[in-house]
Amino acid sequence: MQSKRILVTGSNGQLGCEMRRLGAVSPNEYFFTDIAELDITDKAAVAAFVAEHGIEIIVNCAAYTDVDRAEEDEPTAERINSDAVRNLAEAMKAVDGTLFHISTDYVFGLDGNVPRTEDMPLDPLGAYGRTKLHGEQAIAASGCKHIIVRTAWLYSEHGHNFLKTMLRLTAERESLNVVFDQTGTPTYAGDLALALFSVIEGGTYEGNEGVYHFSNEGVCSWYDFAREIATATGRDCKIVPCHSSEFPSKVARPPYSVLDKTKIKTTFGIEIPHWRDSMIYCLRRMFARE
Repeated sequence: MQSKRILVTGSNGQLGCEMRRLGAVSPNEYFFTDIAELDITDKAAVAAFVAEHGIEIIVNCAAYTDVDRAEEDEPTAERINSDAVRNLAEAMKAVDGTLFHISTDYVFGLDGNVPRTEDMPLDPLGAYGRTKLHGEQAIAASGCKHIIVRTAWLYSEHGHNFLKTMLRLTAERESLNVVFDQTGTPTYAGDLALALFSVIEGGTYEGNEGVYHFSNEGVCSWYDFAREIATATGRDCKIVPCHSSEFPSKVARPPYSVLDKTKIKTTFGIEIPHWRDSMIYCLRRMFARE
């Protein structure tokens, strides 16, 4: 079978780094770019790259994810989370390719206390949520074949994330206040990358286009997550539960952002690890490199 030519954008980020690791062992040909190699906000540049390299699939891992800063600079967030996504979608439409795009739980509102399914009403939170929803809408409007995967609470060995912040703070402090009134599921970027990779490599995306949810299994608060990180690493730092109101923010955080993964599991036969198991695996990889 002829190999596929796959472009991964945002390849220096948390998810992109994991896709890079997996792509290295694939019989398909992967191209990894970040802003230095390809500016996806440049429509002509995207079209030229796709044509030059014969790209058939794009996995868009690029995003503006600074939730607070997006409130101050929504135009930039819109350019990356929506306009650039439109460029990728239109490029795939032109060659009858498929776009894999990563979205977020922030497209949902503040209400609700049951796991979010793909067809629940959308009411985006703040500039970040709005611009990410605009990206989803741009894909739908383009008419390209696509897989949109919403995720939440992403962490890994790479970049800036909650797990790495907790590792630093629990080493520096005797006690630490962490919010307990936000509930969701930590998502290991390696698990999300493996899910995307298996769908691409298996070709099972054909005929199964649409919106899906992915996070690890299980449910916890940020407080619970922090406690597990401290316990797993033997830190003596006392983790104290507190309310979100004690950490004023320019935008509200989802109080309940548990995602229902039934659709992605049944459609693609994916087995998803529990968040605690994946956290331990991530920590082992981190400390093994030190």
